[in-house]
Amino acid sequence: MIKWNPELYGRSLLCLMDFTDTEMLELVDLAVALKARRRAGIRGDLLQRRHIALIFEKGSTRTRTAASIAVRDEGGTAEYLSQNDIHLGAKESVKDTARVLGRTFDGILFRGFSQQRVADLAQHAGVPVWNGLTDAFHPTQILADLMTIKENFGRLKGLKVAYVGDGRNNVANSLMIGCMKAGINFANCTPAELLPDAELVKGARATGARKGATIEVCTDPLQGVKGANVIYTDVWVSMGEESERENRIRLLRPYQVNRALVEATGTPEDQFIFLHCLPAFHDRETTMTAESGALEVTDDVFEAPYSKVFDEAENRMHTIKALYVSALADGSAL
Repeated sequence: MIKWNPELYGRSLLCLMDFTDTEMLELVDLAVALKARRRAGIRGDLLQRRHIALIFEKGSTRTRTAASIAVRDEGGTAEYLSQNDIHLGAKESVKDTARVLGRTFDGILFRGFSQQRVADLAQHAGVPVWNGLTDAFHPTQILADLMTIKENFGRLKGLKVAYVGDGRNNVANSLMIGCMKAGINFANCTPAELLPDAELVKGARATGARKGATIEVCTDPLQGVKGANVIYTDVWVSMGEESERENRIRLLRPYQVNRALVEATGTPEDQFIFLHCLPAFHDRETTMTAESGALEVTDDVFEAPYSKVFDEAENRMHTIKALYVSALADGSAL
């Protein structure tokens, strides 16, 4: 039997701070249960006659497919709306678009640039809105990350995650918050030019103090990864920052996740995993790496047995489904 917290019914998720620590962890547990249900061959109807609008200003592989299949698995539908399909913020204000879509759909997942835009959608739509990525935060990714960590270690509290790379991007911001709410110690290993926002770190530390979790921000990756159970990295050049490519590569070359960095953790391989939100530039098979080779992670780490990046990618679907179910499913269907 699938159970979820009725307090999450009708709720939006714009940032992980929108949920209590317990609510966030309950979502992870719900995703685990929904994954087991799907693998048992059960296709349910928890979202029957529920319709989700997928507003995408930024392209995606994982978020788009996960968000689409998550609702269809439970009997609902998804409608993909690119910026070429609707007038969001152009011919029509965000407020007006939100009020139109809120009368047509039961929920909206937004993936784009502005955190204010997803907040405005949530304010005016009258239905749950979920942040599938903005320049500031990426909460749906971190739910999948926490799920993957729990699957591998059987727990979250007391572990250590070391993030290595661009320390002020949306994934690093949300991962820090998610780790603090889960009681996971967190190290952000990044160049001085890419440090996370000091106020965000301060707030996250206050959150972590409740769980006994710590945050370390450092510029020495070899020091930062010591004792880590998880090394996590992301692309060096985020969408919308392509003009910064050469400078970012110069800054972040010393932060590449390679075999030497994994060994610097001092953690036995059976107590260690590597994560990456993908896409990853780990070989010469993309236009980004055809000449330069691996960027943020080397192929030997990416393809190692301790690399769980494709479990992590699959878990995007299960955790987004958990969000949909918790916010939209009729409890009488249980």
